[in-house]
Amino acid sequence: MNFEYIRIPCHIVRGGTSKGIFFRGNDLPAPGPERDALIHRAFGGVDARQIDGLGGANSLTSKVAIIESSKRPDADIDYTFGQVSFTRHIIDWRGNCGNISSAAALYAVDMGLVPVEEPLTTVRIYNTNTDKLIIAEVPVKNGKTQFIGDYEINGAPFPGAKILLDFFEPAGSVTGKLLPTGNAKDSIDLGEDGVFEVSIVDAANPVVFLKAEQLGLSGAELPVELEARPELLSKIERIRCIAAEMAGIVPSANDATAKSPAIPKIGFVSKAQSFVNPNQKEIQADSIDITARLCSMQKMHRAYMVTGAICTGAASKIKGTVVWEMLDERAKASDTLRIGQPYGPMDVKITSKETPDGVYFEKIGVGRTARMILEGQVFVPANYMDCFQD
Repeated sequence: MNFEYIRIPCHIVRGGTSKGIFFRGNDLPAPGPERDALIHRAFGGVDARQIDGLGGANSLTSKVAIIESSKRPDADIDYTFGQVSFTRHIIDWRGNCGNISSAAALYAVDMGLVPVEEPLTTVRIYNTNTDKLIIAEVPVKNGKTQFIGDYEINGAPFPGAKILLDFFEPAGSVTGKLLPTGNAKDSIDLGEDGVFEVSIVDAANPVVFLKAEQLGLSGAELPVELEARPELLSKIERIRCIAAEMAGIVPSANDATAKSPAIPKIGFVSKAQSFVNPNQKEIQADSIDITARLCSMQKMHRAYMVTGAICTGAASKIKGTVVWEMLDERAKASDTLRIGQPYGPMDVKITSKETPDGVYFEKIGVGRTARMILEGQVFVPANYMDCFQD
């Protein structure tokens, strides 16, 4: 092999509506600038096409997962998630990706990192980003993950075997607080561009929730429509940056895009309504409880983040949030929230109870599918450190 390249073992795994590049921790440099530089170069560097690497030129497919056996008695694997930017030399290690969490469970089974039991293998995942535990139930057949099945998730093209993910005690994943500002609802003033009611909630990941109507939207718009409106995305990012400062994620709103582009997430909600999804299928209003859209890395998410869904589920149980305000009485009383994401319903199962200190969330769960796509080695130029600079 040419000495100008190094070879790193890796896997490409789809989890839910996302796709990630998986590495074992001992195949990479120690956490820090060198590890970041190597991963960034493996993905293709700063290039919107990521044509010279493994990245998929979209925030849903420019994701990295680092897996190690866990030394914790309550976990089987340690899983670290990174959102790899293709516009700047940065990997955002704040927060988690729930879709990739399902892929981590599958990876743990197929790589022999957990004792395999049929028909279901329990995988205890410690997410290092959020210091939280995720429990997955993975279908297994003949000692390997069973990925063929009839469970469908909106946003993935083919059905598969259902992986159940439960996020235990998800509150305060990044900020340490379920409500980082202490309020169910806050106001953000953009001057001539208006005043916006927001709810900043931190469960599995911090999310800033807006009312679609305050953005001049119906809430049923699809991501491709919204991305044709750069002025709208710019306004949403301004709100996100201010909320990031309010939540204590960055010291100044002026630093949020550069220093924390992925966290917090931001999105908008509206009452349940019918709409046509990207595949021209009509989603009926009576099949959902709320209509919702999310942004990631300054772009619209094509489907819906799992951690965003966990957070939406939590927000639905907190009286006074903009999410809670969009629900009818039946939905408020239910332990399952049906989120109307761009491709259709996404169910979130919520186990919570009222306490003197507010709502306590024991766990919030979702169903996903996942499958291994590729096993191999990525060739990374040996001068990858020279490429990792602005």
